[in-house]
Amino acid sequence: MRSENPVTTVLLPKDGAAPGAVAVAHPNIALIKYWGKRDERLVLPWTDSLSMTLDVFPTTTHVRLDPAGGQDTVLLNGAPAAGEALRRITVFLDLVREMAGSARRAVVDTRNTVPTGAGLASSASGFAALALAAAAAYGLAPDATALSRLARRGSGSASRSIFGGFALWHAGPGTGADADACSYAEPVSSGGLDPALVIAVVNAGPKAVSSREAMRRTVGTSPLFRPWAAASKDDLADMRAALGRGDLEAVGEIAERNALGMHATMLAARPAVRYLSPATVTVLDRVLRLRAEGVLAYATMDAGPNVKVLCRRADSERVAAAVRDAAPQGSVLIAGPGPGARLLSEPA
Repeated sequence: MRSENPVTTVLLPKDGAAPGAVAVAHPNIALIKYWGKRDERLVLPWTDSLSMTLDVFPTTTHVRLDPAGGQDTVLLNGAPAAGEALRRITVFLDLVREMAGSARRAVVDTRNTVPTGAGLASSASGFAALALAAAAAYGLAPDATALSRLARRGSGSASRSIFGGFALWHAGPGTGADADACSYAEPVSSGGLDPALVIAVVNAGPKAVSSREAMRRTVGTSPLFRPWAAASKDDLADMRAALGRGDLEAVGEIAERNALGMHATMLAARPAVRYLSPATVTVLDRVLRLRAEGVLAYATMDAGPNVKVLCRRADSERVAAAVRDAAPQGSVLIAGPGPGARLLSEPA
């Protein structure tokens, strides 16, 4: 449970010092999906979601304050950020500065090993790492709940990457400041499960339709969105019960139906949003064959063509081989539950 009345404490840096911090965070894959915002400014979702943080594709972010800087400097994988990426990071830093009562600009250097924009949660690890590093650099010491809420303002799924293993993001009721306070993630027990997630990257390129635009279009035009959102509440209750008893078969069944339902809502949008490619469908068919062969294997997909297959860790190599055979032009790797966001260095 979250702490009552979470408070962010301001720790003032030494006079003349240029604070800096380095943080690392990992992406997460939602088993109960987040799709659609009821408040875009505060990044408040329509539904609760539940995810597994991965032990692959970390993002490492270094934030230091620049006493003489007139504007923020942002490097993404060694290159200057521009356009929407720069805008989102600068807006996020403005939020941190407001919390810290500071006007000092920052130098941000972020190294992202996730293929960006391909439906592999690059924004989740990116903004979770940025939230932790920026908070530390500006002298803030948020508790886990407050840090999750802060990361959410950069990217909704980042709220879950603050935590390792399985995490539940509460949508929270209503709108405005009260809803902001109630929308955060927290860790969830997995009942002793030892799962693997086999990731089939059939296309690592950027998506033709961004997740943000696809969400808007789906919520605004799809006749299937509200029925899916209602069904997702039942899926979440079923998922928590399945996790609690360590039932991987039930976890997989629920995750697969929730993901396919989400993609159905997008296909029903006007105009339709279709992320599934022929290679995606081939992998999905191979997952069905694995189950027919007695292997517990269940597919989930985010906003993109890439498929993640939940299975027992003991079956992961067999599942990976089957998926690799189905999509030989792509790449396949095996992930397990990963750690939460952490600081690699403290403020100077």
